[in-house]
Amino acid sequence: MTTQVVSSWGNVISVEHAIVRLANRHAVFPDIAPEATVLPYGNGRSYGDSCLNVGGALLQTGTLDRFIAFDRESGTLTCESGVLLADILRLVVPHGWFVPVTPGTKFVTIGGAIANDVHGKNHHHTGTFARHVRRLELLRSDGRRIECSATENPDWFAATVGGLGLTGTITRAEIQLRRIASPLVDVETIRFSNLDEFLALCADSSDAFEYTVAWIDCLGKGRRLGRGLLQRANHARAPAEGTPARQSPRNIPFTPPFSLVNGASLRLFNTAYYHRQRGARQSARMRFEPFFYPLDNLLHWNRLYGPHGFYQYQCVVPMECGRDATEALLNAIARSGLGSMLAVLKLFGSLDSPGMLSFPREGITLALDFPNRGERLERLFKELDAIVRDAGGRLYPAKDGRMPGELFRSGYPRWSEFARFIDPRCSSSFWRRVMENA
Repeated sequence: MTTQVVSSWGNVISVEHAIVRLANRHAVFPDIAPEATVLPYGNGRSYGDSCLNVGGALLQTGTLDRFIAFDRESGTLTCESGVLLADILRLVVPHGWFVPVTPGTKFVTIGGAIANDVHGKNHHHTGTFARHVRRLELLRSDGRRIECSATENPDWFAATVGGLGLTGTITRAEIQLRRIASPLVDVETIRFSNLDEFLALCADSSDAFEYTVAWIDCLGKGRRLGRGLLQRANHARAPAEGTPARQSPRNIPFTPPFSLVNGASLRLFNTAYYHRQRGARQSARMRFEPFFYPLDNLLHWNRLYGPHGFYQYQCVVPMECGRDATEALLNAIARSGLGSMLAVLKLFGSLDSPGMLSFPREGITLALDFPNRGERLERLFKELDAIVRDAGGRLYPAKDGRMPGELFRSGYPRWSEFARFIDPRCSSSFWRRVMENA
């Protein structure tokens, strides 16, 4: 066992952890002190404290990085849990396959994608990542290995997908890929002026486009409230000819002494970005990377927020009150002046999420990154929390670093059922925080 300072992607918390590893997927659960807890740790791309275990150990899964099987005819892939989505794409795209669901970065492990039951721009068509997991193996601290799927040990499956690593360590998984004709996507970008136009565009795009997502100007007030750019896209239907070359990523080499994301830069960026295209509509064919993973082209972009880091706030509110609740959220953010460059708005569809703690539900989801401004930001978060709570919504644990326990418990009514499946040796800073005074 070694020690290492570990931070989540938001860089708000940076704490020394004990580090343990599995030599391979067949190894026994590592030996740790009787009083210590452990948490499986993938690539650390969770934004808050769901991937941290302050005072305990992290079981790093980077050694579990092997492919086990890939059927090029059926598109089924079996791999160890530490394999990155980037590695999968590098293997399968040349053979005409793609991951069925992807978050906004390819630098997450397959185990992390399952443990957070991640979603993507195509939720209205295909639901969450776990809906495409055919089976997985779960290693418990007592040495048991449980085969889980929607039909085999389905209760363990429902607890583990979206279970934040608390039910044990996922060692391997089999997923079903989706067929593509080329590595290109056809993208249409449409400017909209308000929330009603956004909702109308989503309704118009739902059947014909697999992927939809919008950037929104969260500083807009009055007539500018809710303006933004919607992108809708499909995989290109014809094989690629003269496919554009991959762009080489750039790097943020160090953390500046202060946040480069501030009031002045936000207003300038948001205005320029909203007017970045001349017409109201623009169509383009591009490689899949800049559409699905625009921020991956800027390595260590989280350093832009300076030494105090940033918080992401992502919520979902039900459709029946979603429009009014989203308007209230945007009004509160605009009044605060604590805006975000990375403000994403989209609709979740009606497909059920399979995990007890899966985040997506039918409704409107809004995600924003905020520089850590201490008490001023926390006052805004409390205002946003109240809007989400009154609307019957919830926050995303993978992005959270501060939600009150009562908001978590009201948003995830199956939490007490889930708690029965937690491995007695597993814990996390997030879980202890939201269970305090439960």
